[in-house]
Amino acid sequence: MEQQRLFLWLALAFVMMLIWQAWVTDYGPRSAPTAAPPVAEAPGLDAGELPPAADLGDDSDLPAAPSGGTSMVPTVSPAADSGTRVRVETDVFEIDLGSLGASLRRAVLSAYRVSASNPAPVTLLDDATVSQLYVINSGVRGVGDEAQPTHREPFASTAETFVLADGQDELRVPFAWSDGDLRSTKTYIFRRGSYEIDIEQTVTNEGSEAWRGSPYVQIRRRQPPNKRSMTDVESFSYRGAVVYDGGKYEKLKPKALRKDGLDVTATGGWFASIQHHFIGAAVPPEDTPTRFVANINDAGIVTQNAIAAQLYDVAPGETVTFTQRLYVGPKLQEQLREVSPRLPLAVDYGFFKIFAQPLYWVLDKIHSLIGNWGWSIILLTILIKALFYKLSEQAGFSMAKMRKVAPRMKQLQERYKDDRMQLNQKMMELYKKEKVNPAAGCLPLLVQMPVFIALYWVLLESVELRQAPFMLWLQDLSARDPFFVLPVLMGISMFVQQKMNPPPPDPVQARIFQLLPIVFTFFFAFFPSGLVLYWLVNNVLTAAQQWRINKVVEGATANA
Repeated sequence: MEQQRLFLWLALAFVMMLIWQAWVTDYGPRSAPTAAPPVAEAPGLDAGELPPAADLGDDSDLPAAPSGGTSMVPTVSPAADSGTRVRVETDVFEIDLGSLGASLRRAVLSAYRVSASNPAPVTLLDDATVSQLYVINSGVRGVGDEAQPTHREPFASTAETFVLADGQDELRVPFAWSDGDLRSTKTYIFRRGSYEIDIEQTVTNEGSEAWRGSPYVQIRRRQPPNKRSMTDVESFSYRGAVVYDGGKYEKLKPKALRKDGLDVTATGGWFASIQHHFIGAAVPPEDTPTRFVANINDAGIVTQNAIAAQLYDVAPGETVTFTQRLYVGPKLQEQLREVSPRLPLAVDYGFFKIFAQPLYWVLDKIHSLIGNWGWSIILLTILIKALFYKLSEQAGFSMAKMRKVAPRMKQLQERYKDDRMQLNQKMMELYKKEKVNPAAGCLPLLVQMPVFIALYWVLLESVELRQAPFMLWLQDLSARDPFFVLPVLMGISMFVQQKMNPPPPDPVQARIFQLLPIVFTFFFAFFPSGLVLYWLVNNVLTAAQQWRINKVVEGATANA
């Protein structure tokens, strides 16, 4: 009885936890911006002449003074203002680069489908309309009114199409810009099988006086409010801007950006715009102090800038090279880690990441051996069950003894139904005599719930399991079972498991617990099918273990 009651409370607590976490994601407070630490001066640095990073927030022009990025976006289509297009094709990308600013305007991930029913490839970056604006700009911001190769300047390309040929491991796509005595070349570097994109920008000063500037990267994306739906597991994932300031990972929610904005200086940080399974990230050099600025305008477009917190001198006749790294694609944890050690923080496992990260690691190792995520989940369930086998066994024996003394407990309840204190005393005497611990069955559930919740986030957030097939009708373990077969089987297994445990002595409680398999079948119908598979296998293993224990206890009683 105690085990079933605890199971119900834990389930309700899990539902409330999900609702609370969803509320915090949308409406929770954000910590105050971290004060910018002092930055060591580079040669020629004048802190009073730092380029106004916030100015980069207005895509209609580069204002001469800070605007805060709160002006409305241009009424013209962003696509119409990007110049001519240069197409780049690799084994993982279809990229459009605009000649205006040599900016990244469109990115199609050819290896990822929109859904199991829609074979079209995922379009991550796009500028076709303001409503879906998501672009990455870059450039070098100079001091004052002198020429500067920003993302508002026209660049020229040597070709309209670049293709990564068979056998070619690296593709370089150059753009050129010049204005008087200043020349700049921006080169995008793509690599086979990788979603990392390097930007290598040179500035050459052919004049007679030194030129000063700072490199920057900018992500602009319209961030609509998240609308959650029980029938869409993706709606529970955060969609929007995030930043890592070298010590803390933070989600930049629109409400907080409107109130406070963001302006921090850090070393070893990065910023990104994330969504379920995918990310567009900018990673400045880890040894360079970088100013991270973010704001949102009235059209809901979030602008994030990462600009070097120092000015670099380009002496007459000198060429200076700046390198920035982007990651545009699925949240593949190994590739994220190669770009930056802390970039995998963007895979949002929520409050249970301390359990989810090692759980994913084990699941990934199993998958590397057998090559099927469904069977990997089943083997992981068996491993978890084996790890806590002795604990479950002790609880099982306690439940079997409770089942054996259930008739005597019912007699006590009938005899002392009007004396609650006497009933409790007699029940405790019976437990002590029969060496029954009614709370012993609770511990396995307490241990199992964090694993269950952590696996929920692993299946929900790990792109490696996105649209991962198992067998037969199960072609996407990260989505709900389209025919609800697994939830029904899970409900049946829960019903069988209930029959092996002692029923609650109270008739009202007994009826409530009889309805639990039905309630949980409905509840699990909207969970990722991989999670339901885990719970089904766990129920079957638990029922098999309890059946064996019941036989042992019954045999010992018969021989006594």
